[in-house]
Amino acid sequence: MRQASAKQTHRKKGAPKALLILILLLTVAVGFGGAYTMGIRPVEPGNEEPVVVDIPSGSGASYIVELLDEAGLVKSKFWAKVNSKIGGYSNLQANTYVFNKSMAFNSIMGVINEGNFDYISKETVEVKDGARLEQVAAAISEQLPYTAEEILAKWSDREYLNRLIDQYWFLTDDILDEDIMYPLEGYLYADTYFVTSDVSDIEGFTEMCLDSMQEALDARRDEIESSKFSVHELLTLTSIVTKEAQAEDQAGVAGVFMNRLDKNMSLGSDVTVCYIFQEDRVDLYESQLDSDNPYNTRKFAGLPPGPICQVVGDAIDAVLHPESNEYIFFYAGPDGTVYYASTQAEHEENIAAHPWTEEDLANE
Repeated sequence: MRQASAKQTHRKKGAPKALLILILLLTVAVGFGGAYTMGIRPVEPGNEEPVVVDIPSGSGASYIVELLDEAGLVKSKFWAKVNSKIGGYSNLQANTYVFNKSMAFNSIMGVINEGNFDYISKETVEVKDGARLEQVAAAISEQLPYTAEEILAKWSDREYLNRLIDQYWFLTDDILDEDIMYPLEGYLYADTYFVTSDVSDIEGFTEMCLDSMQEALDARRDEIESSKFSVHELLTLTSIVTKEAQAEDQAGVAGVFMNRLDKNMSLGSDVTVCYIFQEDRVDLYESQLDSDNPYNTRKFAGLPPGPICQVVGDAIDAVLHPESNEYIFFYAGPDGTVYYASTQAEHEENIAAHPWTEEDLANE
């Protein structure tokens, strides 16, 4: 009986020790967890002032911690590094991000791991539908550290253009024709583009626009190949239709141009004459209309040497699927309404019935 009692007493003495160890471990764990949680909290809750951070290509988690710390976005570098090891960030994506000090470190890392578009730098450049390449270069020069002249020079560089021809199936030697004013005219897909670290130079931005054009043309490749046009011819006619008509009228206007091409008539398009002089106007001078430049479709039959502006997919569709009609004339009145005619006499009646006034021309 005494022996059994002694054993029981021994067990009772050992129990408090184990309990103490358990409590100590729990205390350490709770303390560790608390310090960890505190260490990855926002640096300044409520401070939403933008902080731009550029994450270079190839950056690992540890290096990103250093970059974020330099930007003032890390509360504790030690715990940030712990989080970077255990957070499962396996897909960290290079870009220029916009964060703020009210964001927790793990939230910032999650954004970088996802490449979350909402946090990517939104310095934008709009390549406008119907914009001439000169106008596009001017718009880009406001966001990138290059002048419009430098951008246009790059877009005319034969070595660079040949590299692009090798890279994109839809670019051909057609763009190198000596009569073409700007080789990439019409090929930079009209859209709003975000300027990030990947596209912060002329080549990067150009290729982003060409990638968008490739996507648009890839989706229509079968239709293009079964049409009567090469890609260059298609974009050339599409650009003319774009300048001549609003979206709702483009299929009808395309139908008129198709009829004129089939009859081997000149397109008779003033917008191609405007392009010669890099202008956008309605009232052209007789001397301009008499120009011997091959872009003058008032004088020469067929398509001009190349596109005259940037385009979008809907306009391409209008040319691929023109409205079937028997018209060979159209006239856009001052309110934008398009009037069609099958004869010269009908066309002149439309002009007389809906004339442009000096006030209309001044408001253009």
